[in-house]
Amino acid sequence: MNDSLLPHIVLLGTGGTIAATADKATRLTDYVVTEGIEALLTAVPEINRLARIRCKQVFNIESHAITNSMLLKLAACINKELTKPDVHGVVVTHGTDTLEETAYFLNLTLKSNKPVVIVGAMRPGSALSADGPLNLYNAILLASSPQATGHGVLVMLNDRIGAARFISKASTTQPDAFRSSDQGYIGQVHNDNIHIFQTPATLHTTQTEFSLNGIKALPMVDIIYDHQNAGPHLYAASVAAGAQGIVIAATGNGSVSPQALKGIKLAAKRKVVCVRSSRTGSGVVTHSDTDNKSGLVSGNSLNPQKARILLMLALDATRDQEKIQWYFDRY
Repeated sequence: MNDSLLPHIVLLGTGGTIAATADKATRLTDYVVTEGIEALLTAVPEINRLARIRCKQVFNIESHAITNSMLLKLAACINKELTKPDVHGVVVTHGTDTLEETAYFLNLTLKSNKPVVIVGAMRPGSALSADGPLNLYNAILLASSPQATGHGVLVMLNDRIGAARFISKASTTQPDAFRSSDQGYIGQVHNDNIHIFQTPATLHTTQTEFSLNGIKALPMVDIIYDHQNAGPHLYAASVAAGAQGIVIAATGNGSVSPQALKGIKLAAKRKVVCVRSSRTGSGVVTHSDTDNKSGLVSGNSLNPQKARILLMLALDATRDQEKIQWYFDRY
């Protein structure tokens, strides 16, 4: 095919395991980020048959070091690229530790229906059976396809296509670490063929009310893990530190311990919005009759880390509890 007829994909690098190497091929931990985005592309020359690629290094770190300011920078960069008429889609390489948080943030803030695919790896490029090269190839293939349009931000790992809203990391080191236990995967890539099975019903990208125009910082939101014999002191510390929202990684169906409830009441007095999520890893936290009375928002099926992302954006838009609950019910 004439290169000029190939789709134009922008490849953005942020670091992570996919850009890391170790001192021997059998080392699957204790590696470091060493490779830039150009090197990743060079390592998979087959990609050049799929698309015309333009690379940009946004930052190059492990994903557990990513900050709110970096999320804002990345989203602004992608939104700018997507406005260009000749750009068909964007692929972002990312560390897996917080990949789901970045993907969901972008899912709520990007303002285009063009394909955006987040990709990573569970093994460094220096490892035996490194998964990064094929993951990257499949991500470019997916972003180049019209089939990827209109589903929100997608995650491409281990031949499976996940929706940013629903997929999460569920294992520490296994190659098949990303799962969507309740809602399932969007589809899969098999032998260079893309198979899309379903699309999310939750609102995303152009359908959300969130805009990053003029935003230089996001409200501070903490996550507090609840457990037996928990105390209210962490809530007091969070409020004192300036948190505007708190996500509770609560037990079961968002149940909070008696002492944690005291902390939640303290937060409510200071106008700090609290969201009940669950530490279980799956399932929906249902509305409780006591939520309105206690000033609580139920987190739907969002895990604590994704609930934090949505609460930050919600607090930038409103402090009304009912409106914030509306966001959690639909986003």
